[in-house]
Amino acid sequence: MDNPVDNSQTKRTALRISVVIPVLNEEKSIATTLAALAPLKPHELIIVDGESSDRTVEICNRVGVTVLSSPRGRGQQMNHGARQTTGDVLLFLHADTRLPSSAFDDILHALREPQCVGGRFDVKLDGAHWMLGVIGTMINLRSRLSRVATGDQAIFVRREIFGKLGGFPNIPLMEDVAFSQALKRRGRIACLRSRVLTSARRWEKEGIWGTIFKMWMLKSLFLAGISPGRLKRYYGDTR
Repeated sequence: MDNPVDNSQTKRTALRISVVIPVLNEEKSIATTLAALAPLKPHELIIVDGESSDRTVEICNRVGVTVLSSPRGRGQQMNHGARQTTGDVLLFLHADTRLPSSAFDDILHALREPQCVGGRFDVKLDGAHWMLGVIGTMINLRSRLSRVATGDQAIFVRREIFGKLGGFPNIPLMEDVAFSQALKRRGRIACLRSRVLTSARRWEKEGIWGTIFKMWMLKSLFLAGISPGRLKRYYGDTR
C-alpha cells in the first residue's frame, strides 16, 4: 500500500510564507522572537534595521538571518523588507512578539478561502498584572468586530494584494491601522483565534490606565483626521 499523503505538509508547501521583522534597538527582545520563529521554518526571514544603536544587528547576524538597513520608520522598514521577499504570503512580525507553534498552518488554512486576502492573530500580553488579560481580550474583540488590526497582532497578507495596496503608508504612526483599513476593502479578513504573545513593556512602564487612555485617544484622533506626524509626538518609544 502506498504511504498516506501528509496533508499538513501539502498545506505547508502550497504557499510560501515570508516573514519581515522591523527592528530598532531591540536587543532585549529579538533573540527570543527569533528562537520562537525558527521551528516554523519560514520560506524567508528578513530583518530590517532602522539605524539601531544597540546590539540588535549583532544578535541577528550571530544567528545567521538576513539583515537589511533602512531609514527609520516602521512602515518604510516593512515595505523595504517586503520588496526583497519572494514568498506568496507576507507576515509582518514585531520584534517583541512571538508566534504560536501553529501559526503557519493557521495562516494557510485561512487562505484556502480565495476571498480571504489576509488577516491577523489574537494577542496575549506577557505581563503578570491581571488587567493585561482584560486588555488583550478587549483588543481581540475590537479587532474582530472592526476587522482592523494593530502590528502586534502579526498582520499577514497575500503578496499580490500587498502590491496592489502599495504596501504600508509611509507615515510615522498608525501605519498598521491605515493598512488594515485598506486591506479589509479588498476582501475577507481572517481573525485567527490562535494567539501571539507580545510584550507588555509599554503598559508596565507607562501604567495600565494611562496607556489605555493614551492609545484610545491616539486612535480616535487618527480616525478623526489628525496627522500621524502630530500624534507621534505623544506616542513615545518604549524599549
